[in-house]
Amino acid sequence: MTILVAGATGRVGRHVVQQLVERGAKVRVLTRDPAKADVPSSVDVAKGDLLDIDSSRAAFDGVRTLFLLNAVTGDEFTQAIITLNIAREAGVERVVYLSVFDADAAVNVPHFAVKSGAERMLAQMGFSATILRPSYFIDNELMIKDVILNHGVYPMPIGSKGVAMVDARDIAEVAAVELIRRDRAPEKLPVETINLVGPDTLTGPDVAKIWSDLLGRPVVYGGDDPSGFEQNMASFMPKWTAYEMRLMAERYVTHGMIPDAGDVERLTAILGRPLRSYRDFAAEIAAAATRSS
Repeated sequence: MTILVAGATGRVGRHVVQQLVERGAKVRVLTRDPAKADVPSSVDVAKGDLLDIDSSRAAFDGVRTLFLLNAVTGDEFTQAIITLNIAREAGVERVVYLSVFDADAAVNVPHFAVKSGAERMLAQMGFSATILRPSYFIDNELMIKDVILNHGVYPMPIGSKGVAMVDARDIAEVAAVELIRRDRAPEKLPVETINLVGPDTLTGPDVAKIWSDLLGRPVVYGGDDPSGFEQNMASFMPKWTAYEMRLMAERYVTHGMIPDAGDVERLTAILGRPLRSYRDFAAEIAAAATRSS
């Protein structure tokens, strides 16, 4: 049967598609613009939108398993509600849903609260679901790498509690493993939740020291100031998005994103290899900067 990937063209979804194809799965993607869908030739491309009922219904034809990734938008929850209802109408019971770490705790952060609501829907509507809860994405750092490289400041206010940053490629690979496990299971499997974390739990000063070591010059931590971070973000993104990022940063400062006991070991067993580390990611950026200088 077919696995439908919603959110297939972003930084996680495109890796999910590739991982599924490499594992021999039959894949369909739903995208607004098929001409821009950079997917392997074996992938079926359906044109549509999660808020377009007719195209969503057509995309679910012949599908058994759904990967649902909703972009962080103002209508994210509406997209999730409609998609899960249409999935159930189509007889799709098996879902892998990309949520967020501590979704049910950070109730004041909009996209955390949205994802917590979608998790409740999955459970109460009787889906056979794996709920993936990723921590802070390592590749968020691409937004701030120029500040690090050119100004010697690590500006993300992640605090001193610790954040177990995770690589998007690891998120995607776990998602693909779970999609295939559920798709090929002879019967419905129970709902499971998996925290997606990196191998190291790092504070702001820890991250600054990693960059200092790799660049061979001082990089300082910019401090725990989510309000200043919001002001900077609002200069190049919608103000509501910048405000939401401030609320998320406040959560990093007050609570961190700290793995539960056994999270790292569980992920290592699923992948059959070590998790990608922040230092390895930063080393790639530093090496590229050195080559271009």
